[in-house]
Amino acid sequence: MFDLSGRVAVVTGGNGGIGLGMARGLAKAGAWVAVVGRNADKNKAAVAELGEGAFAIQADLTEKDAPDRVIAQVVEHAGGIDILVNNAGTNIRRLPQDVTDDEWMAVMDANLTSAMRMSRAAYPHLKASGRGRIISIGSMMSIFGLPLSPAYGASKGAIVQYMRNLAVAWGPDGITANAILPGWIETELTAGAKRDMPDLNDRVLARTPQKRWGLPGDFAGIAAFLASDAAAFITGTAIPVDGGMSVHG
Repeated sequence: MFDLSGRVAVVTGGNGGIGLGMARGLAKAGAWVAVVGRNADKNKAAVAELGEGAFAIQADLTEKDAPDRVIAQVVEHAGGIDILVNNAGTNIRRLPQDVTDDEWMAVMDANLTSAMRMSRAAYPHLKASGRGRIISIGSMMSIFGLPLSPAYGASKGAIVQYMRNLAVAWGPDGITANAILPGWIETELTAGAKRDMPDLNDRVLARTPQKRWGLPGDFAGIAAFLASDAAAFITGTAIPVDGGMSVHG
């Protein structure tokens, strides 16, 4: 039920952090994993760790034509696509009144538009699979507010709604579409947040019932589950992976 042997997974931003954590889970379950990232050295290291069947594609998904090129390369290399993980993203921390148009669009392009273009390009191959899976990374900022993350929060809220729309539109094609909502996870991205907000660590621990930050490895299981036959009737959902933060009173 949880076996992904023979299936091809594409993980954007899969060379580090949460993306690599999910890629590990998919590879361990038997999938061939295509790691998509901008940094060639990190891509190479991720592929070496993931082992047999893994391969890398260097791309900047904010470039308009990059998603089509990536999907074409994966299909040429592996023959098809069964699983798409939209994980690539960024954040620019600003108060709402200080966000420029260029900063807003940079975050939207990286977090939301790239996911739309990747999903659109992968659609015919996911449909042909007969058991296509789309997993997109939202955030606690999909449901909470934070003063320094207006563009990030808006993009991650939109990701959840986009998955709901794909779930309805592409459900008849055998494709499921779900979002994962990470809490505060130890990554390069959150390292910057810690610098900007000196009291963040104490605030996170106070709000998290498990009393720790999340780790990339905490996403291996949820990724493998949502990609598997065990989750065949789960679609249009947004699942928190947050140590209980979202249910803390």
